[in-house]
Formats: sequence, structure tokens, C-alpha cells
Amino acid sequence: MRKTNAYRVLEKERVPFECHEFAATAFTCEEVAEKLSLPLTQVFKTLVARGDRTGPLLALLPGDRELDLKKLAAISGNKSCKLVKKAEVEQLTGYLPGGCSPRGQKRGYPVYADDSVSGHSVVSISAGLRGVQLFVPPNELLRLTKATVARLVSERAGAGV
Repeated sequence: MRKTNAYRVLEKERVPFECHEFAATAFTCEEVAEKLSLPLTQVFKTLVARGDRTGPLLALLPGDRELDLKKLAAISGNKSCKLVKKAEVEQLTGYLPGGCSPRGQKRGYPVYADDSVSGHSVVSISAGLRGVQLFVPPNELLRLTKATVARLVSERAGAGV
């Protein structure tokens, strides 16, 4: 297994986790779910947004849902939030789009996690490299990221952003 920054953080913090690699081509949550035989609701994506008052922040949400930017703005103390452009993700986090992890970035941005994360015994997050996923207990993920937990998804289902 390739050790990424996120992998090293979990190891250092003695968090129980599993690392899974697969041949990634689409770099989507749907691909992760299919190749690792997981429900899409258990695969959490990390989206990078920018608040008008706070600057960059991260949102963790299940792969089958869309981020509600108004909810993210309200919970993060912003008037508005926008997703950053794909080209900016690597510049801000050190990770490529489709391989962004909520841990082990260049800078520690505030993390906001959808409240559905607590409904699982284990969730899959990117290890910070396309085709490498970490299976982590949600309580440990929330502790390590110091995430604020709130309802972040839009009320309609869909793969979305």
C-alpha cells in the first residue's frame, strides 16, 4: 500500500483504519463504491469551497448527495460559499481533484461533515491519491478533522458535484 499524508496521520494517531487501492479511471464516488463493493452512501467525498468571510473550507458528504451551499454558508459563518474550480483544488490542498482527503493537506482548513456520517460504522474517504481509499470509523474521522457536523446536503438525492 502506498502511504499518503492522510494514511500517515491516521497511523500516527493510532486510528483503526483499512487502506484499499483500486485502478481508478473515472475518479468518482460511484467508481469507488462499485470497485470496493460499498453502498454509495458510505463513500464520503471531500469538496473544497470558499466562504466569502472565512476563505477555504472543506465539506464531507456522501457520494450520492449534492452539497447545499446555502447550508454550508450558514453553518460556517459565511454569507455565501462557492465550490472552488478544479484547477484550484490542488493549489489549496496539495491533492488532485478526485483524490482530495480531509486530512494531511498543505494547510488545515475548517471541515464540515454532513450529519449522515454518524449513521455508519465505517466510511470511505480518499487517502489523498486517486484510487486509494481509507475506511475509517466516523467518530475517529470527526475527531481527527475537528469537523463541525450539520445537515449539508440538499433535500433531493443525486450524484451532483
